[in-house]
Amino acid sequence: MIATPAARWTGRLWLLAGFAFLYLPIVALVVFSFTDSPVPNVWAGFSLRWYRQLAVDDAIREGLYLSLRIAGATATGAVILGTLAALALERMPRLRGRALFAAMARAPLVMPEVLVGLSLLLMLVSIQRAFGFPARGLATIWLGHLLVGLAYATVVIAARLRDLDPRLEEAAQDLGARPAQVFFFVTLPGIAQSLAAAWLLTFTLSLDDVVISAFLSGPGSTTLPLVIFSRARLGLDPTVNALASVVIGVVAVFVVASSYLIAARERRLQQQAAQRGK
Repeated sequence: MIATPAARWTGRLWLLAGFAFLYLPIVALVVFSFTDSPVPNVWAGFSLRWYRQLAVDDAIREGLYLSLRIAGATATGAVILGTLAALALERMPRLRGRALFAAMARAPLVMPEVLVGLSLLLMLVSIQRAFGFPARGLATIWLGHLLVGLAYATVVIAARLRDLDPRLEEAAQDLGARPAQVFFFVTLPGIAQSLAAAWLLTFTLSLDDVVISAFLSGPGSTTLPLVIFSRARLGLDPTVNALASVVIGVVAVFVVASSYLIAARERRLQQQAAQRGK
C-alpha cells in the first residue's frame, strides 16, 4: 500500500507535535534558567544569578552528593546481584524453585513503588524496634533502591545471557578451563555491554527516585529529588531551572560522546571485516 502525500504529511506533523510536546518544556526550562526574575517562568533579562546561587546552595549540593553516593552503590550492587541471579535463571535450568525465584526477582518491576516503599518502611521499623538498628538514612535508602534496581539488572543481564552461545563456555571447559576461568574470561566479556547497560539504567533509576526515598529517608539524609520536590510544594525558584540545565548539559555531553565512540567502534569493526575479506 502506497501512502498518499497527505498521509505522509499528516504523519510528519504528528511526529513533529510529539517531539515538540517532549522537548519544548525542556528548552523553556533551560531558557528561563537565565532569567533575572525570581519567578521561574517570567523573563526579566539575561542573568547568571541563579547559577551563582546554585553554586552556594548547601541543600542542593548535599542532596546531590548523597544521591550520587546512593546511586553509585545501588548500581554496583544491582549489577553484581543481578549477574548472579541471571546466571541462576539462565544457566541452571534444574534449579529447585526456579519459577518462584524468577517471579520474586522480577516482582519489583510490576509492583507500585508506594507498596515497595511502605512495606520496606514497616519491615525496617520492626527490625529497628527489635535490634536498635538500622536508623533510617543512607543505608535504608540504598536497600530500597537496590531491591528495585536488582529486578531491572536481572532482566537486562538475563536477556544477554540468553543470547550468548553456551557452546563457547562448553568449549572452554573442554579445553580445561575451570568454572571461575570460564566465567571471567568467556562469560563476563560476552555480557560486558549488558553489565554496562544495567549499571547505567539502575544508576539513573536510583538518582531520580522520589517515592522510595521519601519512605526510607531520615533526618540529614535528603536526596536531591526530595529537595526539589519539597521546594516544588513551597514554590520553585529559577535555581531549580539552573540545576536542571546543568544536568541536561552533562547528560547531553555523555550521550554525544557515547554515540561518537559507538559509531567509531562500528566503523573500526567494518574496516577490520573488509580487510579480512580481501
